[in-house]
Amino acid sequence: MIGAVLFDCDGVLADTELLVNRLVAAELSARGWVMDAAEARAQFLGLAWPAMRPLVEARTGPLPRDWERAFGHKIADLLARETVAIPGALEAVHRVAARLPVAVASNSSREELATKMARLALTETFGSRVFSFEDVPHPKPAPDIYLAAARACGMDPARCVVVEDSITGVRAGLAAGCVVMGFAHETPPEALQAAGAIPFFDMADLPGLLGLA
Repeated sequence: MIGAVLFDCDGVLADTELLVNRLVAAELSARGWVMDAAEARAQFLGLAWPAMRPLVEARTGPLPRDWERAFGHKIADLLARETVAIPGALEAVHRVAARLPVAVASNSSREELATKMARLALTETFGSRVFSFEDVPHPKPAPDIYLAAARACGMDPARCVVVEDSITGVRAGLAAGCVVMGFAHETPPEALQAAGAIPFFDMADLPGLLGLA
């Protein structure tokens, strides 16, 4: 029996990957690591700021101490204006939340995640069950964020379904002991399946796949 559903945010609820990757590509290109949005996505999909910094510094040299905070503000400003939902995601969340506890667990910063929840009018739906990488000791692919989300829902992780779109997120969900549904939005279904997720292709189908139709 499914006890709770734990959602990633970017690429699952919020269609923000291209927006953010364009900004990341421009920022890093200006610092000497020339890339486009596609390369930014390939390099950083699913990673939190602590994992990004050493990768960037290896190519650009030392970053300012407050780089993550300052650049995070730029991202949050963009997200507040331009975040849109993944097609079918909002209806799926509301249908699931009507039947089961739900949480959101993202490698975004608190500021970015709160901005996306507000923009998508999901703040009340998830309530206090919203977790960023800043809320746990270790970001994805460590299990910490999904263990925290399961606790917030009052559920054993083994009774939780994680909805993810990245290999990093799939690994985190599995490490927490959850079943993982892999939304094949940009990551190929074969890659999600190889990582241990159950692939699917349309967020509108999720309630039915969970037996909640």
